[in-house]
Amino acid sequence: MNPIRRILLVALLILGAGRLAAGDPAPPDETAREKARAAYPLQTCIVSGEHLDAGQIVEYTYQEPGKPDRLVRFCCRKCLARFKADPAKYLKKLDEAAAKAGRKT
Repeated sequence: MNPIRRILLVALLILGAGRLAAGDPAPPDETAREKARAAYPLQTCIVSGEHLDAGQIVEYTYQEPGKPDRLVRFCCRKCLARFKADPAKYLKKLDEAAAKAGRKT
């Protein structure tokens, strides 16, 4: 194998291992993500309450063992970090909004 390919392969393996070690969720099925986007009950950031600007939305797939993955949308990365500090607090807001809209998240 040529040295450049070997270096690239090692770099990809290291990045993949780092992602797993960091606990980043695997990318969800794109069809499932589109359905989740369509059913998402909020037009505002779950953390800040700011309107979700289509060009700036940060999407996160929340994963919990034994439960289905959930799409959560934010106005910025700072709000994502705040969500990760206390997901139950914000998921409760999402569940309440979904119940009010008659949707399942």
